[in-house]
Amino acid sequence: MQAEAEEEHLHRRVLAFSSVVVEPLDTMAAATVAAMIRDGYGSPDTCHALYCALPRAEFTGMSILLTEDEHRYPPGIVTVDINSPGMLGFH
Repeated sequence: MQAEAEEEHLHRRVLAFSSVVVEPLDTMAAATVAAMIRDGYGSPDTCHALYCALPRAEFTGMSILLTEDEHRYPPGIVTVDINSPGMLGFH
């Protein structure tokens, strides 16, 4: 959402990465994300990512957020700086 909002057709390049998964929100998840936005946790894309990184019964794996703003997320959210050496093929 954020990529396409900033540049037309950028979503195609983002979704081409095999490691990118866009998780759809069901009705309850959408309501939770909306509450997070309303409560000031960030923009829709930030809150969607934050929601998906939180522990949930239906997801048993561990979500890792690639971000340039690791400091924006609360403790317990696993973040990795997208500009770290080796990320996205950069060394």
